Formats: sequence, structure tokens, C-alpha cells
Amino acid sequence: MTNSLMTNSSTETDSDFHSVTPCLAPAELRLSGRLKVEPEDFVVEEIPAYEPSGAGEHLFLRIQKRDVSAESLIAHLATTLQISRDKIGVAGLKDRRAMTRQWVSVPAAACPDISKIETAAIQVLQTALHGNKLKTGHLTGNRFEIVLRNVEPDALERARQICSLIQQSGMPNYFGDQRFGIDGQTLTLGMSLLKGTASARKIPYHRRKFLLRLALSASQSALFNEVVRLRLERGILQQVQPGDVMQVRASGGLFVVEDAKAEQVRCDRKEIVITGPLFGPKMKSPLAEVFELEQQVLKSAGLTRDVFREHKKLTPGTRRPLIVSPECLQVDPDPNGLRLTFSLPSGSYATVLLREFLKSPAVE
Repeated sequence: MTNSLMTNSSTETDSDFHSVTPCLAPAELRLSGRLKVEPEDFVVEEIPAYEPSGAGEHLFLRIQKRDVSAESLIAHLATTLQISRDKIGVAGLKDRRAMTRQWVSVPAAACPDISKIETAAIQVLQTALHGNKLKTGHLTGNRFEIVLRNVEPDALERARQICSLIQQSGMPNYFGDQRFGIDGQTLTLGMSLLKGTASARKIPYHRRKFLLRLALSASQSALFNEVVRLRLERGILQQVQPGDVMQVRASGGLFVVEDAKAEQVRCDRKEIVITGPLFGPKMKSPLAEVFELEQQVLKSAGLTRDVFREHKKLTPGTRRPLIVSPECLQVDPDPNGLRLTFSLPSGSYATVLLREFLKSPAVE
């Protein structure tokens, strides 16, 4: 094979797996500027997977929050409505330093107290009943409107070149650094749990369920990022290989590549997309050199595939597209600098897209 998928064997520390990952856009196409000077510089609007039906035991609230973290919002709702956190449903966690609009569900019995929720930073924009509690992942994606301040005079031209490249090729579907916790602490915990050097029993009981899921997910995410990095550096991030696991965009179905040339044509037409691993016992495995590459990533982290079976309820495993194509991506001049607008599917990160422009981690 022209482009070998294999990498030299080396031992890497857990922190190496959330180091800065390479960008698709060339290094010379770099912007400078300031993000999130004001919360209104980073606007996020959830694209729901469905609209509430109008009847049921759960009350859906469309909430706008300004400069409020996801955890603070949930705590505020629980305290104000006098309900447990477990009764509150969200489709996804939104940025703190931002203006965000999202759906949240609470028991319908809390309806008389909804007016108490509102503060200077939190408003209820809409309410509607529904039959089921809102759950993580029940969203199609998010729309973003982001202002980059204090840019150079020629920033618009370079930004449009980057936009053009991403519109043509998509962008690496890395997990953002926020997935791994402050200084990678969440990732370190997850890797230690998988290696058996940390015990779930040492985690305070009231946070155990939440932290276990978060930490193990961070480990899966870091390993996925490493696969993306290696394929990008070898020039095969967008090149279909024999043995690759492909996803059909329309249906989400997975299949293993036998004829790479034929599937490359479909991939270029954006009918199918190459996937990478979120390791776990239910994950569909690739074949040939693609399998060996993913195996090498595990080995470099000091892991085997079997360790995920020990946490199979929290790490069942799946595949994730290596490339994501932002929709409606455009850049325009703004009185304060540049304005980026785009939509991303659920699970993809605006901070990763911003790195294509800034070539450095975007601030939280």
C-alpha cells in the first residue's frame, strides 16, 4: 500500500493523547484575534431532533442563558423548582462564556413555578408539554454565530480561504479539549480506570456515576483523536483504505470496505464517510492495516480492547466519522472584526472548527 497506516511503536503518556492536534488548513493560513470578549460574541442555538408534542408528563422549556455554565443552570433549576437533578433532562451541554438557547425538560408538575426560573441571565423563551424526558443526544446539532475581535486588516481574505478549504474537504472531527477536563484530569482518571490503577470506589458516591461516564468517555475520545491525527499526518484522513469501516450518511449504517477505489468515489460524493473508533465491545472493527493502526493506538496508550468489556455499560463502543462538514459556513466582516456563522451536527465541536482559523486551542 502506498501510504502505510502503521506507526512506530512508542510508549506515550496519557497527557500525550490530548496534546494539540494538527489542523487540516495549512499553518500559514492563520488568524489572530480575541474570542468571547463578551458572551454575545459566542451565540449557540440548539437544533432539536424533534418538537415537543404538546401533551405529556414532561414540560419542555426553551431557555436562553448568558454567561451561565451548564452545571449552574441545572443546579438553578433543581433548587428553584425543588426537584432532583435526575428529573431534569438536557440534550447537550452548552458553553458557559456564551449566549445559548436550548431545550430542557422538567416534570410537568413544576409548571406553576416556571416563572421563578427567570433571572437577569436566564430566560424562558417557550414552554410545551411532551411525553418523554429529554435525553442526551436528542438533538440534530447546533447553530453558531461567533465574533472574532481585533483581527488583522487582511484577516477576511485568509478566513475566506480557510472557509473554502473546509467547505470542499470538511474538517477533522476531533473531540474538543474541553472533553478531557482541566489540564486533562478527566482523561487521566479515565485512563487510570481502564488500566486498573484507579478504582471507581475512590470516587465520592454522589459524583461517581457522573464522573465514571465522563472519564471513560474522555478516554475513548482521546484514542479517537489519536487515530484522526495519525491519518491526517499520513495524508489518508480522506482516503478510503481496504478494511475501513464506512458510515452511510443517509441511514447511519456501517459496512467494511472491500473495494477502496469504488468506495472512494462514493466518499467524494459525500454519500459515505470514513469512521474511526470509539472502542468498546459493540464497536464494529475494521480489517487489514486499518485494524493494525487502531491496535497500535491502543498499545501506545497501554491498553487492549478487552479492558472496555470491564466497563461495557459505559463503554459499549461505536464508530464516529473522521471528517465532519459544517453546514452554511460563511465569514463576514463585523464592526468588531469577523463574524463566523455555521451549523455542526451533534457531537462535533465549534472549538475544533475555530482551531482551523486560529491554529491554537480556542478558549472556553
